Amino acid sequence: MEINEVTISRAITETFLKEFQEAMDVEVAIGGAGPSGMTAAYYLAKAGVKTVIFERQLRVGGGMPGGGMMFNRIVVQEEGKKLLDEFGVETSRYQKGYYTADALEAISTICSRAIKAGAKIFNLVSVEDVMIRENDRIAGLVLNWSATELARLHVDPLAIRAGVVIDATGHSSEISCIVAKKIGAKLATQTGGVIGEKPMWAEKGEKEIIKNTREVYPGLIVTGMAANAVFGSPRMGAIFGGMLFSGKRAAELAIKILKKPAV
Repeated sequence: MEINEVTISRAITETFLKEFQEAMDVEVAIGGAGPSGMTAAYYLAKAGVKTVIFERQLRVGGGMPGGGMMFNRIVVQEEGKKLLDEFGVETSRYQKGYYTADALEAISTICSRAIKAGAKIFNLVSVEDVMIRENDRIAGLVLNWSATELARLHVDPLAIRAGVVIDATGHSSEISCIVAKKIGAKLATQTGGVIGEKPMWAEKGEKEIIKNTREVYPGLIVTGMAANAVFGSPRMGAIFGGMLFSGKRAAELAIKILKKPAV
């Protein structure tokens, strides 16, 4: 068979644009393809919810692929091990209550399971704004190519509609910051704004991340380190059980808001 470069180019552009157009009207849009965002996407897609993730970087995974200080291993506690077991990620017992896993296996497996469940992931796409309607509810995301953002080019964005938006943008909690900046101090926090992440305290951070995973503004759920940053809780470092459970909790909340049947 003759290999034709134009056919290759058409195959890429036609199939990509078809999927991108289908992602312009979804039930749940997630900003950030880290462990929490992709875990949320997996459980949402598994429940039959039309879900899309937009990831700014070339790769997915957030901080998980780097493990701890570029030692590509992560730690989970007993509860986190159960979630990794569900995904099919191999873990090893280090000592009572502590299990290790290969960071790359973990994130690649979660990504694959999310996509196979039906979630769509678009990398190299940045969230630069949100859509809002008369009832002050978040109605979607405003997107641009990450390269456009990095080059500081004045190029107008495109918008997608979503019934629920999940901020899984990590430590920077970018979507919540956009909302607080443009709408004012109306988030469901003590100050009404993004409080900011506190220094590392793994035990406290792990306990508070589930409590912080909630609807912080009508139509906007925070998950993962974005949740702890918004509500002013500590960071945890390279222990990821809370991050995974936060993603699952975000999916449960989104399903409830959408009034969809649970898994």
